[in-house]
Amino acid sequence: MKSVCFYFKIHQPYRLKRYRFFDIGNDHYYYDDFADDEIITRVAQNSYIPMADTLLEMIKNSNNEFKCAISISGTAIEQLQMYVPEYIDKLRQLADTGCVEFLSGTYSHSLASLEDPEEFLREVKAHDDLIFRLFGQRPSVFANTELIYDDDIAMLVASMGFKTALTDGAKHILGWKSPNYVYRAATAPDLKLLLTNDKLAEDVSMNFNNPEWDEYPLTADKYVNWIASLPAEEQVVNLLMSMDTFGSFLPAGTGIFEFMKALPAFGKEKGIRFTTPSEAVAKLKPVDELSIPYPISGIDEARDVSAWKGNELQREALRKLYAVAERVSLCDDRRLKQDWEYLQSSDHFYYMSTKNMADGASHAAFSPYDSPFAAFTNYMNVLADFLVRVEEQYPESIDNEELNSLLLTIRNQAAEITSLKKEVTSLRTDMENREEAVAETEKAPKKAPAKRGPKAGTKKAAAKKTKSAEDSAE
Repeated sequence: MKSVCFYFKIHQPYRLKRYRFFDIGNDHYYYDDFADDEIITRVAQNSYIPMADTLLEMIKNSNNEFKCAISISGTAIEQLQMYVPEYIDKLRQLADTGCVEFLSGTYSHSLASLEDPEEFLREVKAHDDLIFRLFGQRPSVFANTELIYDDDIAMLVASMGFKTALTDGAKHILGWKSPNYVYRAATAPDLKLLLTNDKLAEDVSMNFNNPEWDEYPLTADKYVNWIASLPAEEQVVNLLMSMDTFGSFLPAGTGIFEFMKALPAFGKEKGIRFTTPSEAVAKLKPVDELSIPYPISGIDEARDVSAWKGNELQREALRKLYAVAERVSLCDDRRLKQDWEYLQSSDHFYYMSTKNMADGASHAAFSPYDSPFAAFTNYMNVLADFLVRVEEQYPESIDNEELNSLLLTIRNQAAEITSLKKEVTSLRTDMENREEAVAETEKAPKKAPAKRGPKAGTKKAAAKKTKSAEDSAE
C-alpha cells in the first residue's frame, strides 16, 4: 500500500521598515509592524484559516484516516499570536486530532546551518521547545529552512537525536533514482531521509489553475490515479507545499479546497494511505545511502543555495551578521537577542538575489523592495545599528584571547555540571551500598562463641604458681 505524506509549510519573517543611514545610532527599532499585521492577517483569513478548516473536515470525514504534517517557523507563530490568535487555536485543534505531525526546524527560518553550527543547534532547540509548549508535541522529524541539506548538516541533525530528515528530491542528486523511497544519510547512517516529489507537488501548486497546462483541469481522481500508477515498489510520496498556496496563490474560487477534500475518498478507493512522516519511516526501511557533499534546497530550478548566497551582496551581509554570533551569545540583553533572531531570517537575503534566470523573477515577486540593491542597502543600514549595539555590550577592544576564554568557560559549564552530577550519583550509590551492607550484617544471626581451652599464657602462669607453692612447702 502506497503512503502519501502531505507537508504544509508556514513561514512569515519580521519585515524591515525603511531604515536610512541617518537612523543608525538613533533608532533601534527595525520592523514594519503595519506590513506584518496587514500581510499575516490577510493571508490567515484567505489561506491559513480556511485550509485549517479544510484539513479538520478531511480528518473528520475520513474517520481520522487522513493525516499530514505541518512545518511552521517560530517567527510565524509569534506574529500569529499577536495578530491572528484564533489561528493558533486552529493549530491546536489539528494537533489534538492525533493526525497532524509538527516538524522540527529553525526558529527564524534562518541560514544558520550554512553559517554557524552552534547557532543552528540553538535555533532548532528554541523552535522545538515552542512547538512543545503550544501543541504538546516534541518534533521527531527535521525539515531545515527551505529543505537545505548536505552531508555536514546531516551530522548536525543526527547529533540532536533526530532519526528522520526531510529534504528535496533534487534531480541532479538523485539522477536515475526515484524520490519515492526512504534513503539513509551517508555521513549519519542512522538518519533516514525522506525526499519530496517536486513534480507531483508542482502539479497542484503551479498548474492547478493553469489553463495552458496539458493536463488542465486537475481533478482529485486524476491526481490520485497518477499516484496509484507509480511503480508498486515506490511506497512513499512526499508532497511539500506552502500553506498560502491554498486560498492565496490559488484562490478559493479555483476549487482548490474542494479538490483537497475529495482526495481521501479517492485515495481509499485506490488503496492509498495518507500518513505522517513518522508513521511512514516506522514501516519502511532505507533502500540506499545518499551522499550530498554540497548544499541543496527546494528553491529555484538549480535546487542549490544560490538564492541566498549567489552574489557578493548576500555573502557580505551574511559574513557581517554571523561574525558577531559569539558576542551575541554572551550578552543578556533580551532585545538584542530578539533582533539577532529576526535578522537571521533567510527572506532578507532572498530579497538581495540578482539571479537573471527565469526563476529570478519569483524573487522580485516576493520582495518589498524596488531592487536587490535597495534590499541590501536597507538591511546593511539596520545591521550597522545592530552591530553598534553589540559593540556596546562586548567591544572589539576585548581581544580574542579574553573572548575565547569567556566562551570556553561558558561551553565547559555544562560538561562540568554533568561531571559533578555523575560524581554525586556515584558517591550516593556507594553510600547506599554501604548502608545496605551494614543492614544485612545487622540482620544476620550472631554465632555463639566457640569453647576453647585455657590460653597458653594461662597454663604457664598456673604451672608457675604450682611450682612456687611447692617450693614454699619445702
